Amino acid sequence: MNRSVYRVMVAVAGLAVLGMTVTLAGAQTAHRPAFTLNDVMQAPFASDMLAAPRGTSVAWVVNAKGCSNIWVADPSNHAKARQITPYTEDDGFDIGELAWSPDTKSIAFTRGQSLEDETPSNVNNSPEGPLPKEVWVVATAGGAPHKVGAGDSPIFSPDGRRLLFVDKKTILTVAASGDGAAQPLLIDQGTVDSLTWAPDGKRLAFVSHRASHSLIGVYDFVDQTIVWLSPSLDYDSSPEFSPDGARIAFVHVPAQKTPPAFFSQRSGRPWSIWTADVKTGQGRRVWIADAGPGSVFHPTRSATNDVPDVDSATNLFWTNHDDLVFPWEKSGWLHLYAVPVRGGAARALTVGKFEVTHVVFSQDRKRLVYSSTQDDTDRLHIWTVDAEHGSAVRTAQSQAIEDYPQIGADGALFALQSDGNQPLHPIALSAEGQWQRLAPETIPSSFPSSKLVMPQAVTFTAKDGQEAHAQLFLPRETTSKPHPAILFFHGGPQRQMFLGFNTNRSYSWIYAFNQYLVAEGYIVLSVNYRGGTGYGLDYREADNLGPGGSSELNDLFGAITYLRGRQDVDSHRLGIWGPSYGGLMTALGLARASDAFAAGVDYAGIHNWSTFLSSVGDPIDGGDANRRAVESSPIATIDQWHSPVLLVQADDDDVVPSPQAAELIEGLRSHNIDHDVIMIPNEIHDLARYSSWMILFNAADVYFDRYLGKRSAPDP
Repeated sequence: MNRSVYRVMVAVAGLAVLGMTVTLAGAQTAHRPAFTLNDVMQAPFASDMLAAPRGTSVAWVVNAKGCSNIWVADPSNHAKARQITPYTEDDGFDIGELAWSPDTKSIAFTRGQSLEDETPSNVNNSPEGPLPKEVWVVATAGGAPHKVGAGDSPIFSPDGRRLLFVDKKTILTVAASGDGAAQPLLIDQGTVDSLTWAPDGKRLAFVSHRASHSLIGVYDFVDQTIVWLSPSLDYDSSPEFSPDGARIAFVHVPAQKTPPAFFSQRSGRPWSIWTADVKTGQGRRVWIADAGPGSVFHPTRSATNDVPDVDSATNLFWTNHDDLVFPWEKSGWLHLYAVPVRGGAARALTVGKFEVTHVVFSQDRKRLVYSSTQDDTDRLHIWTVDAEHGSAVRTAQSQAIEDYPQIGADGALFALQSDGNQPLHPIALSAEGQWQRLAPETIPSSFPSSKLVMPQAVTFTAKDGQEAHAQLFLPRETTSKPHPAILFFHGGPQRQMFLGFNTNRSYSWIYAFNQYLVAEGYIVLSVNYRGGTGYGLDYREADNLGPGGSSELNDLFGAITYLRGRQDVDSHRLGIWGPSYGGLMTALGLARASDAFAAGVDYAGIHNWSTFLSSVGDPIDGGDANRRAVESSPIATIDQWHSPVLLVQADDDDVVPSPQAAELIEGLRSHNIDHDVIMIPNEIHDLARYSSWMILFNAADVYFDRYLGKRSAPDP
């Protein structure tokens, strides 16, 4: 056994023994939870849904306890959904970036141990070392998948004859079957993404990311030439062909000095939309954003992740009436607007105090389907809007969460749905206008759906008087004695937790763990603090956020006051935990309000803004700003920290590198603060393996048991 892995296992086992020592003394009177952590974590998670380009089929990815596979269904024929890939192990390999062949007989996909990072990972602890992302092809009828080559972002040609994919600076081409060796189509000076076919398949648009700017190129398959569209030293993205293929629209963001990551930014040099001729590259500006709110381009979320991505999300749609539809935050909320290609004023297609999240376009270029929290702040639902006239309509009424919409070639609607006691699963809209499940059999019968609690939406007043939002989880069993309580803070911070299983896989599993804590007798408060999404531009880009003054602490202090004010909460037994930015919030809570907390669990937290931003290549410029960043960090008040803390860190984390944990550990040691540490070798920030999530959750469970003394004893 690998010695470092052995140390992790021993650490977790040691915590379990310590936790049992605490709880066994009262085991005769303790109430055991109605289900185990394994029970609630066994449910699969659906993602990467994609409708077929013809017919009525749809595909998606199912991750069941760390093992990812592709499923397909054709609800029009009432055929049973089926799995078409054969993977069986929790080996850290994820599947994504699905692409249907035009004849729908095969699906290309990317498989790797980290689909969001260009640096190969070795989360499987293979003696052979890390493996790159790879493109595979599998027949929709089933059979063994065929590896095409190293790379990602597969896309079939419109005529179905070839398959393209990307390997950093190279676009490769291979027969659509995936047979034969892939050959370079072009080798660029920059990193390539956003491959986009012309409607007739004779040209290919792509984005080339250079050191300080990005360009849009158009490759001509007949002439074997590249035309650059109105090239500049700014940032161009989101290429979209006109219906006749003669022009391309794109987003143009001017280069400018911007604050480092995590500093709030509400305005800047206005972004614009351009079109260019595909033959000459000559372009013209169609529209430019107003100064002030919305002047900084904020994209919709990408198809498979929960983070806005200017590169992988589709942010422009060219209608058959020669309008361009795009997202804009002019109102302080991310909405869809349309502007004529010939130029003119933009008109709003969606209006209100909500944010458009994921967007897709119908093949006839007439309507858009999107998810948003319109009329339901703590849940997403699916809406459609006519691209020419507006008038948004909700597709179906439900108390569930619907996200990641898809629209089939015939107009059929699909989505992924969850609620308070059911994880994310695929659905289709029936002829009667109701959502119907496509593969209910993927959720095990032993999943404890009926034993989970339904969280409640609550608001409370932050320390500075601002309203804050949260979800409150209350144990099913009532007791005359107050409960211990745990504050949870998500990462990001540009995310939003909902009244149910989250639409992001990591946070779906975290939701399951929070449900388990509730089953053990804890009250859990999941806080949507400032810096997060769902509550508008000003909330996301809050004043003095993060390294600019840690204003999000106001929400943490308000949450403490809220819990202390509840009669069902034992204010002497409060815990706090969170991952990534939530780890930062945990450390800030323990360093600024240590008297309030009996213990905390910090996964991959940021502990010194100055050293963190330098380590990720975005250093803070200026002594005053740097000093303020340090003062906004947990490390600044380590002398006020006296609550015990469990630190968990993945050592191949390049999002929050492990020196952040090491720096905090040094401070904890020098101040004799009680702490425990678990390091998971070769794991990445998002924990690729299910078993790694179980290490984190089991250790956190035992740690809170040790210091908060929950009402039930854990399983041996």
